[in-house]
Amino acid sequence: MRTLKAVHEAGSLARAAEHLNSTQSALSHQIKGLEEQTGVALFVRRSKPMTLSSAGLRFLRVAEDVLPKIKALQDEFHELRMGRAGRLHIAIECHACFEWLFPVLEEFRKNWSDVDVDIRPGLAFDALPALQKEEVDVVISSDPEDLPEIVFEKLFDYSPVFVASSHHPLAQKPFIEAADFRNQMLITYPVERSRLDVFSQLLNVANIEPRAIRQVELTAVILLLVASNRGVAVLPDWVVREVKYNSDYVTRPLTEAGITRTLYAAMRNADLQKPFMQTLVDLARTEGRSQQAVSDTT
Repeated sequence: MRTLKAVHEAGSLARAAEHLNSTQSALSHQIKGLEEQTGVALFVRRSKPMTLSSAGLRFLRVAEDVLPKIKALQDEFHELRMGRAGRLHIAIECHACFEWLFPVLEEFRKNWSDVDVDIRPGLAFDALPALQKEEVDVVISSDPEDLPEIVFEKLFDYSPVFVASSHHPLAQKPFIEAADFRNQMLITYPVERSRLDVFSQLLNVANIEPRAIRQVELTAVILLLVASNRGVAVLPDWVVREVKYNSDYVTRPLTEAGITRTLYAAMRNADLQKPFMQTLVDLARTEGRSQQAVSDTT
């Protein structure tokens, strides 16, 4: 297609060969082979300048439609090889992670606008098997597993903290223990208990059940209910950093020593060296440190 288009535009084999950095002989053989393959004459014989036949003109129209698409595809593949383009579909196993992930992605897009970014709540499906099957590219999780060809990159540490109304009886305690939840309405995200820090790190270990559980989708609504003294909650410290400025709430550590958890970005080992993947990890770590610094100072 390139040869036929070049000969048509140049009007001769010699000028087309120069444009294509080839030889007249090579172009002549290409045209002959193409005519044998199609079974029709593409050029009018012995015409000067070289003129396309009616069949050649139809072939040219197809070439003019197809060649730009091929060029665009070649450019896209080149960007993929150079690591400047690609796909970044993220599954989140942490319901509250949206609070810090959106600022990360907002910064990410400024430098990687050609990367296709999407977010899928990993709580609705098995995120890690989906990562292995290349259905997603990154899984944000606090529960690392030993999986073949999967690496868990540490992002940052966080602390799940107790949140209650400033008028709640437990607001007077310096820290909260498992037994304190026995008579409480516990407000949680609508996810499995195994994915909630308050259960996996505290209540299940002590074999203690709260008086009742109320599931709420939105963080803002959880905080609204807590401020109204309709229950208590346990949230990551980055979620409640602004709550500390509000006299309607109190936050307390879980246990005297506090509980520390780590958030990871799980990805396929083969993708780890992609530049935009490393950028995501670096930005997430920076945002995590920033969130932690705000929590510590407040």
